[in-house]
Amino acid sequence: MNDSQTGVLALEDGSVFRGIAFGAKKTVVGEAVFNTSMTGYQEILTDPSYYGQIITMTAPMIGNYGVNEEDIEADQAMCAGFVVRELSPVASNWRSTSSLPEYLEKSGIPGIEGVDTRAITKKLRVSGAMKCCISTEDISDEEAVKRAKEWVGMVGADFVKEVTCKATYVYGPAEAGWPYNPVQSTVRKPCREREIFKIAALDLGAKKSIFRELSHHGFEVHVFPATSTAEEIKAINPDGIFLSNGPGDPEPVTYVHETVRALINDYPIFGICLGHQIITHAIGAKTYKLKFGHRGGNQPVKNFETDFVAITAHNHGFATSEEGLEACGAIVTEKNLNDNTIAGIRLKDKPVFSVQYHPEAGPGPSDANPNFEKFYQLVAQSKKA
Repeated sequence: MNDSQTGVLALEDGSVFRGIAFGAKKTVVGEAVFNTSMTGYQEILTDPSYYGQIITMTAPMIGNYGVNEEDIEADQAMCAGFVVRELSPVASNWRSTSSLPEYLEKSGIPGIEGVDTRAITKKLRVSGAMKCCISTEDISDEEAVKRAKEWVGMVGADFVKEVTCKATYVYGPAEAGWPYNPVQSTVRKPCREREIFKIAALDLGAKKSIFRELSHHGFEVHVFPATSTAEEIKAINPDGIFLSNGPGDPEPVTYVHETVRALINDYPIFGICLGHQIITHAIGAKTYKLKFGHRGGNQPVKNFETDFVAITAHNHGFATSEEGLEACGAIVTEKNLNDNTIAGIRLKDKPVFSVQYHPEAGPGPSDANPNFEKFYQLVAQSKKA
């Protein structure tokens, strides 16, 4: 990294933040968002749900433990850009294989450090998520603001087709034995000697750790591209359906709504994040864009059926609307205690449920993990019936 090289973040309201560039030499546009997680920047960078977004981290120092090959959530970095207050000059961890700047440069992602991330976060909290431009090239403030304003924006855009898999593949129980699991000895016991169920997973921008968790709990996961039809999915005779996380606005991906609508009467279904919002649309309810979204590993969610509060990981800019939800046959099961938005629903008369958070991410570290076992039991009961 060249300390004399300058980088710029420009927002559509005309705000400009200058800092030191790192990562790829590039100019990109996207949606400015912030993430409140203290750790996990590698998982954040590679989460397909961040496609098209420029992430500001609120933790003051990022990059101190480097990057490794095991913790990636996708085969490449997925966000548009990365903004930090201070980039650690040292990457020190026994699992580290490269530094954060090296990883971003290799991935073609521009980053800037040395900017006031508190000011950026406060501006987004007050004004809402904004269109923005990040550049590590030599462009003027005026040009950066102009490019930010000209970006088409997130609402109405279909980003799912950009991040879904290209062909069907199988993620089976053997892949669940991943190289490093820091909590396995204390809170996770391998699921041995239980029936293996076949599920079809629609990849809307899925994280690898979700498939790993499903496999760990006893599922053979047949992963389908988001554009797959209900007939293609039914052809493998699955025991259940899983709908993954993913980026962007859930409303324009009508082809997924139609697929789920054609499956919802015949199979147990579990949806996470965007998958939760897809179920919302499939039953005829609505979603809306949040002011600045939820992104971080410290979101408290209360389940009103169990009276249990879980600390959960979120990454979404849209939410399910409560208006008309009950008339569509759904019951609100969970809400975010920070802003009372819907964090979970289930259908009254079908084995279908969904959550707005990422239960595999482990911020609790295992508060939300029982959702996978709940899905397993729903599938097991459905098979018996």
